[in-house]
Amino acid sequence: MVSRRSFLAGSGAAATLAVASRAFAQWQPSQRYPDPSVQIVDQSFARYRLNLAKVERLATGFRWSEGPVWFGDGRYVLWSDIPNNRIMRWDEESGATVFRKPSNFANGNTRDRQGRLLTCEHGTRRISRTEYDGTITTVADKYDGKPLNSPNDIVCKSDGSIWFTDPPFGILGYYEGYIAKPELPTNVYRIDGKGGPLAVATGDVNRPNGLAFSPDESKLYVVEAGTTPRQIVVFDVVGGTRLENKRKFIDPGQGTPDGFRCDVDGNLWCGWGMGQEGLDGVHVFNPDGKLIARINLPERCANLCFGGTYRNRLFMSASTSLYSLYVNTQGAVGG
Repeated sequence: MVSRRSFLAGSGAAATLAVASRAFAQWQPSQRYPDPSVQIVDQSFARYRLNLAKVERLATGFRWSEGPVWFGDGRYVLWSDIPNNRIMRWDEESGATVFRKPSNFANGNTRDRQGRLLTCEHGTRRISRTEYDGTITTVADKYDGKPLNSPNDIVCKSDGSIWFTDPPFGILGYYEGYIAKPELPTNVYRIDGKGGPLAVATGDVNRPNGLAFSPDESKLYVVEAGTTPRQIVVFDVVGGTRLENKRKFIDPGQGTPDGFRCDVDGNLWCGWGMGQEGLDGVHVFNPDGKLIARINLPERCANLCFGGTYRNRLFMSASTSLYSLYVNTQGAVGG
C-alpha cells in the first residue's frame, strides 16, 4: 500500500496545443504592483488584496479547464481538461503534467474527509473515488435504479457527507461525454458519510451547476444554470441533510457564473465569464451578495479553489489555462 502522499502521483508530460505559445505571447502578467487585474469594487475588499501579488498563468494549452482541487500533502493541484478526457496535475517543480488519461470526461473534483480524490465523471455518469492504493471505485452512479445524468460539481461537508449536482451537460453531445437520454430530474444529491444510500437533497434547481457551503455549513450556494440568465441561489441546510427555503442570492446580469468557493469570512469567490473583457475571470461577493471585487482574466473562468500551504492561494481553471493569485484570506475548510 502506497502512502497518501504518493498515491496520486501523476505521470507523463502535458500535451501543449499549437495555440499555447501564441496565448502566452498575447497575455502577460502585470509588470506593476498592485496588479490592475485585481479590481476593488467595494472598499471592504481592500483588506483581501495583497499589493505585492499578481495574477500568474501557471499553464496553458488545454481545451476546457474545470474542477481544480488542492492536495496539500503533495503540494499540487489537480484539475480536469474535459474535452481532452484527462485530469491534469500542476506543482511548482514539474509544472503541468498529465495525471490521468482517459479520465472518463472528468469534471468537478474534491477530496473527502479522508483525503481521497472524488471526481464527477461525465463518461461513466458517476461519482468515483480514488483510493489510497490508486484503485478507482464507484461511489454513486444510479438513483432509484436509473443512471445519473452527468455529475458536475462536488463538495464534502464536515460530517463526511458528499454533495453533488447532476445537470445533463455531459450527455448533450460528444465534446464533454457521450450523448444519452436523461432519465432523472436535475437534482442536488447527498451521500451519507458512512456509506448510506444516495438521497435527493433538493429537486428544486433547474440544471444545478457549481455548489459550495458557507463556512458554518448552514447554507448551500448553488448555480442554477437552467434559467435565463443563470442565477446563484442559496438554501438553508436543515438537519444537516436536506435543503429548504430556496431564494435568489445573486442575479449575474450579463455574466455567467459557474463554480465557486467560500473563504473563511463567508465571501463567495465565483468563476465568471461571458467571453468579453470585464466579465471573464472571478467575481467576489460578500455574505450579503454584494459584489466587492473582480479578478479580470483573459479567459472565461469556470471554477476555482483555494490552496497553497496556508490555503491563501487562489487557483483558477479558466478555459485553456490555469491561473493563480495569492490573496489575504484563506479558503474555508472543505472549500
